[in-house]
Amino acid sequence: MNAIQIDDLTKYYGRTRGVEHIDLTVRQGDFYGFIGPNGAGKSTTIRVLLGLIRPSGGGAQIFGLDTVKEREKILDRVGYLPSEVSFYPGMRVKDVLKLSADLRRRDCGKMSGLLCERLQLDTGRKAEELSLGNRKKTAIVCALQHEPELLIFDEPTSGLDPLMQRELFEILWERNKEGATVFLSSHILTEIQHNCTDAAMIKDGAIIASGRVAELSRTGTKRISVRGSVDCGSLAGMKDLHAAPKGVDFLYSGDMNALLQTLSKGDIQDITVTEPDLEEVFLHYYERGDEI
Repeated sequence: MNAIQIDDLTKYYGRTRGVEHIDLTVRQGDFYGFIGPNGAGKSTTIRVLLGLIRPSGGGAQIFGLDTVKEREKILDRVGYLPSEVSFYPGMRVKDVLKLSADLRRRDCGKMSGLLCERLQLDTGRKAEELSLGNRKKTAIVCALQHEPELLIFDEPTSGLDPLMQRELFEILWERNKEGATVFLSSHILTEIQHNCTDAAMIKDGAIIASGRVAELSRTGTKRISVRGSVDCGSLAGMKDLHAAPKGVDFLYSGDMNALLQTLSKGDIQDITVTEPDLEEVFLHYYERGDEI
């Protein structure tokens, strides 16, 4: 059984497009990245999964349960972290955590304490006095303390300092190794590349690429950095040529022999050949609509 199954999902807000004809499968145990800039349709997709909004067409299931008809059963098995967090004024952090646990009819005190310690969260602070980072930490504990089977985290690191970001991902990886499925929405490409095994890219409400993160990055194109003087103007298969310190930098998908012959005619002091990172792959998909 898949953790998430989305089939031909479409959502419109009046005449405004949310998402169109999305198909997406997330297997149980995946650490899955959902990539796209603001407005691409990430949050709309997540809200449909949680039953917060109804689809205009198509549908979605979580653990085989319909997100419209069986919403309460789904929410009992899911931990959700929204991209923006707010709490009732006058409550202290410990009250927020207890309310979250009580709504699920569970005693989460032990796990809550462990998570607060790891995230360095002061449970005595009032909600209205919390910084953005501490509001996010509180919401993270709410999402994790009942030990859910599926974690849906929307832009989880905003407001967290680098040390807390690292601690959060350590916690997520621990949960994943214990069997939980992680569905991580982000516009930060390095978060996806460093932490997720699989990913999907969304553009203008539609999935434009999906698969293993390693495969998405493996395009057959190389990033070539040359230190020295060389004329690459007529080289076929070259993209994004631009000046670099004391040389040139470009993407290359052509014949390697032709590249070596061209470089041999210049005055080369050094050359570096690397794989393009996921950010470069995504930008080409998103800005140009094609692979690099």
